[in-house]
Amino acid sequence: MIYQRSSALFKDAERVIPGGVNSPVRAFKAVGGTPIFAKSASGAYVYDEDGNRFIDYINSWGPMLLGHAFPPVVNAVIDRAREGTSYGMPTKLETEIAELGVSMVPNIDKIRFVNSGTEACMSAIRLARGFSQKEKIIKFAGCYHGHSDAFLIQAGSGAVTFGSPNSPGVTQGTAKDTLLADYNDLVSVQRLFKANKDEIAAIIVEPVAGNMGCIPPQQGFLEGLRQLCDEYDALLIFDEVMTGFRLAKGGVQELKGVDADIVCFGKVIGGGLPVGAFAARNEIMDVLAPSGPVYQAGTLSGNPLAMAAGLEMLKAIKLDKGLMNRLEEKTKYLHQGMADVLDRHNIDYTINRIGSMISVHFCTEEVVDFKTAAAGNNDTFKTFFHGMLNRGIYIAPSAFESWFITDALSYQDLNETIAAVEEVAKEL
Repeated sequence: MIYQRSSALFKDAERVIPGGVNSPVRAFKAVGGTPIFAKSASGAYVYDEDGNRFIDYINSWGPMLLGHAFPPVVNAVIDRAREGTSYGMPTKLETEIAELGVSMVPNIDKIRFVNSGTEACMSAIRLARGFSQKEKIIKFAGCYHGHSDAFLIQAGSGAVTFGSPNSPGVTQGTAKDTLLADYNDLVSVQRLFKANKDEIAAIIVEPVAGNMGCIPPQQGFLEGLRQLCDEYDALLIFDEVMTGFRLAKGGVQELKGVDADIVCFGKVIGGGLPVGAFAARNEIMDVLAPSGPVYQAGTLSGNPLAMAAGLEMLKAIKLDKGLMNRLEEKTKYLHQGMADVLDRHNIDYTINRIGSMISVHFCTEEVVDFKTAAAGNNDTFKTFFHGMLNRGIYIAPSAFESWFITDALSYQDLNETIAAVEEVAKEL
């Protein structure tokens, strides 16, 4: 494929935007080469500035559950924009989408809208600390909750030591309050609770990890986290920015039958516009300003364009009884097709899948946490990525990201994807 226009645009961008991008993964640093610049998208496809068409498996990193330019969402945004794009005042739209979200998700009474998943997770941590009157949190290596200081922490020298900042600008003081555990490892979590008794406000976790590839929770892991939080009087926060309204209409709480105390949303809840949210039962949410002392605010929170888009998206998801089954069946079909090809070509791989999330790891070991995800052959992934890209298949430009399936994908698209895997496999 020809990428001349994208290459020129990237050079222009590098002059005025750090690294030429506004979010690092877009720069293709993990896979090499020059990023493609999107011009438009529709249904299952994205089109670049050179006129190339790609079957899209990132779908804006998850929110395009029903396809790009989903007409009810587009029409709602256009109609709302004609009435003004922002007011800085309450609107009935905010109440309508809040009522709908609360009706769909288990174990929540109130929801607060913000502008991104990062903001939602950052606010949830502050709320948990304010509610519990404790300061430390537990997060998991490889789980991503946005770029707030409290989450940019790497491992210390052992399971019970303090972590250290993994980005300049994050202070040691911030790092000391973030404890790092291993995903799918309850023993590592238990050690942290025992070593920090009465100090841990909350655990925050991606109930299905999506930022080290797709990694589902092993049997008993989420249940064990719930039990430990109950035992040590800590809150359990589910970061469902990726999984909320995607893996089930009520998210992973519904899918796995495990209650969280606070749930964070993004992606799907905004219909592709910049929206985040966090939600909990009344006793927790009522300590949030202006009802209570824990402060959180946002000038553009509840923006009418974003609320209109999110409302139409959630309505469509709630009314479509067969949506989740269709998504799961398409993902399963893709999984089986790719596995057959890779087996036939004797390529070492592991495929993880749950619902409409899937990832390919070029290793033989089961991928259950960050350490096992990092064991994959990144050189093989780079070849795989560019081979797929050159055949019109756009997957995440990193071995540590989930793919997201959209209902707009046809089985012809899936077959075309599997055929591309067959061609690329010969190069691996």
